[in-house]
Amino acid sequence: MTTIDLIETSRATESRAADLTVVGGAGHVGIPLVLAFAAKGLTVNVNDLNTDSLATLAAGRLPFIEYGADELLTDALRNAKLLFSNSPAAISKSKPVIITIGTPVDEFLNPERHVILDCIDSLLPYLSDGQLLVLRSTLYPGTTESIAVHLARRGRNLKVAFCPERIVQGHGIEELSHMPQIVSGTTSEAAEEAAALFDVIAPEIVRLEPIEAEFAKLFGNAYRYIEFAATNQFYLIAQAAGLDYHRILKAMKHNYPRARNIPRPGYAAGPCLMKDTMQLSAFARNDFSLGNAAMLINEGLPLHVIGSLRRQIDLAQMTVGLLGMAFKSEIDDVRASLSYKFKKALNSVAREVLTTDPFVVADPDLLPLDEVIERSDVLILCTPHMAYKSADLKGKPVVDVWGLLENANFVS
Repeated sequence: MTTIDLIETSRATESRAADLTVVGGAGHVGIPLVLAFAAKGLTVNVNDLNTDSLATLAAGRLPFIEYGADELLTDALRNAKLLFSNSPAAISKSKPVIITIGTPVDEFLNPERHVILDCIDSLLPYLSDGQLLVLRSTLYPGTTESIAVHLARRGRNLKVAFCPERIVQGHGIEELSHMPQIVSGTTSEAAEEAAALFDVIAPEIVRLEPIEAEFAKLFGNAYRYIEFAATNQFYLIAQAAGLDYHRILKAMKHNYPRARNIPRPGYAAGPCLMKDTMQLSAFARNDFSLGNAAMLINEGLPLHVIGSLRRQIDLAQMTVGLLGMAFKSEIDDVRASLSYKFKKALNSVAREVLTTDPFVVADPDLLPLDEVIERSDVLILCTPHMAYKSADLKGKPVVDVWGLLENANFVS
């Protein structure tokens, strides 16, 4: 019997008596939410199938980087505000249940809507009519209402709400306390109860209808993805003209407020931006040319960099070092990281590919930074971790799309 099995067996009654349950509570969306509620004095049942992550939390450690969470986790455990379970049988039959399971896309970039439905069906025998069920992560438009219909067809009457998360990975603790919370419900009762629940942790509540809330989440992520595509396209155009795009961008933004939000170029990746853009495209029956173009630009940037290198040097004779494997800076999450697209593509054209990252611990192929620098003929800055800004790159040529490095021996 595992540690979590023991916890569940001995504390099933306590778990059911928690003020709320967060399903998927040991994940990237769940943990900031769990700790935010616990910090406000609520007892939270952290329900997750990942027993390793549950055991890590129960031991007072975080399974991944979440800034500002360590102290909150320590306090929550000290004050007995967290209960842990890995079975739907431990879920309260009366208190709110928040599901952080989202909608993934398949190999054809179409949404797999059955995932959230399968999750709800597995919970249904343990839920009571009149109970608040909050859907938290990204949903394909119309999913919230379709779930309410699905439940009604089974003779069940739960209060279904959709309250999308909009936090930046690694900074959820801070953002939950400062950002408005969008709340929607399939009935006025569901919306009111969800608003009262999130009013505990949010500074402001914004009301929408469920499908409006679903689009708000998708539009927000697609807009960010398109922003990155625009600046990446500018970068490619400037590079083709033999110009320094970072110099141009700096001049554009200097004391000019209308340009202040243009992001710097880089590898737009992670588990949400491209996925949600493609969900929006699927809803629009692929009549979303702007989103489709953004995907081609952002996903194609690593291949462009490799193509440019091949025109300048004989990669077949080169060892290439990749600096950073997380999908964004200062975190340890590698999900949908374009660094691995680099690695896969380079493995077919370079003599050898070496990888390093100061945060990632789940990749056994990673090497120390000094070793990668020493053994590499050329370096590619894949993730703009601040540790690389001051690193001694030994004069090795480096590709830096991000514009992070200041005194490196650059290649375009």
